[in-house]
Amino acid sequence: ILAKVKLAGKADEVVETLNISERKRLELARALAMDPEVIILDEVMAGSNVAELNMIMDLIRTLNAEGKTIVLIEHVMKAIMGVSQRIIVLHHGEKIATGTPEEIGNNEMVISAYLGERYAKARGKHAES
Repeated sequence: ILAKVKLAGKADEVVETLNISERKRLELARALAMDPEVIILDEVMAGSNVAELNMIMDLIRTLNAEGKTIVLIEHVMKAIMGVSQRIIVLHHGEKIATGTPEEIGNNEMVISAYLGERYAKARGKHAES
């Protein structure tokens, strides 16, 4: 399991010496040890650098391909759009959108609430202010 979460070389390390990304992957390894069918991940990518983000995204794709259902609560939009098949977007506790990554990326309410004007301009849309 440690190899799967890219921590095999850290097996003898004290937890306090692990960085945030490594600690999050260790928590995931603990969950995987129970061989769950559904895995709920809450902000597992927050604070990750680009390399760590890509590593975790690859791991999520692998787990899903192995038949695991992943429920991902995350604010890192690159990650959500890159690993999700279906997305539910909440804003201030209210559901504002449900759909595929493409549908969510084109949803004006989501653009306005989360993705912003720069995203809208890059996609040729105008988000509401």
